[in-house]
Order: sequence, then structure tokens, then C-alpha cells
Amino acid sequence: MIANWIFIREGETEDVLKLAKIHLKDEHDLMHKAVGWMLREMGKRHREIETEFLDQHYKQMPRTMLRYAIEKYPEEDRQAYLKGLR
Repeated sequence: MIANWIFIREGETEDVLKLAKIHLKDEHDLMHKAVGWMLREMGKRHREIETEFLDQHYKQMPRTMLRYAIEKYPEEDRQAYLKGLR
């Protein structure tokens, strides 16, 4: 997952989103952190793409993954995701 950082920096998001979707049900906490981190990094450059992914999948995302992904969002938006109000 972390290897995708270079692609994110080059503006490529397709593989990151595919892998993030695959890892939604992963059991390992470190994978949750890695996916959330890469979603957050993608969101720094393409917020609308990250938001679209989160809106579709935040209810299935492990809490750690979601928290990492929304770390840079405004407080109101973070709370909406965490409370399931999006």
C-alpha cells in the first residue's frame, strides 16, 4: 500500500482506490493505518476523489483506517464521518 505514495504524488489514484477497497476487510491494524494514510495523502492532492471514496465506503471501513483518512478534514466533516452522518 505504501508503495503507492509515488503514484499519488504523480497524480495517479486508480490503483490506490482499488487497493483501498480490497483492504476494507483486512484484519491487520497496520494495514488499516497504511490504507488510511495513503487515502489521506491522496486527499491532500485530490480531496474530491477521497471524499467520493469515503462517502461510498466509510461505513465498512475499520475505525483506524477512517481516522487516518479523515485526519486533515475540517472538524465538522470528521465528526459526520465518525458518527455515520454523511
